[in-house]
Amino acid sequence: MAVKRETELYAPIKAFFVRRGYEVKAEVLGCDLVAVRAADARPVIVEMKKTFTLPLLLQGIDRQRTGAEVWLAVERNRAKKGARNQRFQELTALCRRLSLGLITVTFYKTKEPAVEVWCEPGPIRASAGTAADPVKPPPETAGPAGSAYGLAADGRKRAGAAKLMKEFAARSGDYNTGGSSGRKLVTAYRERAIRCALALRCHGELPPREVGRLTGAPDAARMLRDNHYGWFRHVRRGVYGLTDAGHAALDEYEAVASVLAARYEWAAGWTAARAAAGEVSAASADGGEAAAFGRARGTARAPGSKPENG
Repeated sequence: MAVKRETELYAPIKAFFVRRGYEVKAEVLGCDLVAVRAADARPVIVEMKKTFTLPLLLQGIDRQRTGAEVWLAVERNRAKKGARNQRFQELTALCRRLSLGLITVTFYKTKEPAVEVWCEPGPIRASAGTAADPVKPPPETAGPAGSAYGLAADGRKRAGAAKLMKEFAARSGDYNTGGSSGRKLVTAYRERAIRCALALRCHGELPPREVGRLTGAPDAARMLRDNHYGWFRHVRRGVYGLTDAGHAALDEYEAVASVLAARYEWAAGWTAARAAAGEVSAASADGGEAAAFGRARGTARAPGSKPENG
């Protein structure tokens, strides 16, 4: 059966890497899936598409600039009309030459999807071609002799990998779906903003230092001041509160806020109020909860600047 959206590929591919011992998170700095394993120095990037296309191939090559192991993932369609263009033997040979991994997912109506590995990412070898038609590693991945993947001498790759790993580590969980488009992503920055909003929801108006102490967000003061999402309001000097947009955001991201709230003793009241009211992610906060926390609603104002990473 053919998938309608590439997001359908995410769950089985994530499960595959989890079985291999990786921690997996989606939509990290534009990468559909990033996987990290303590025993490995390099992260894994997986780019997904419903079918194998040239843009997918070029995207995979571009991701190699980070120094990560890069996989391409597509559906293997069992229908004859969709299978005639799936020349996986030839595509596997191409991926091997480019040091890309290739993985497919076959979907069934009555059983779990099947994940098949066609080739694993490997080192780029200059000797793969003939004397008349040598295959040389691209300049971005070429390295000195003795560097198996040609990455050690390239500072830009180290910087790219460090940036990727910093964003990965700053996220407390996997709150997105790989392959998503046109959706607001829960980035590390947005997650910290949700933490700050949760503190203000539970405790009312607070100084930035107290918000930082409660949430552990080192940049709480800057986040409240910059107010990228329009969630916070400056009540008076050194004190901030939550706007109507901030209250609505905690409802919009209720699933994320609930996970975060479970880690804070001071958020137990908010969690209990949600459970007692039987609210779901799209529900609005009720008056009883407002009384419980003694909060004062503010009026939303326009964001001070454009949100980071959406």
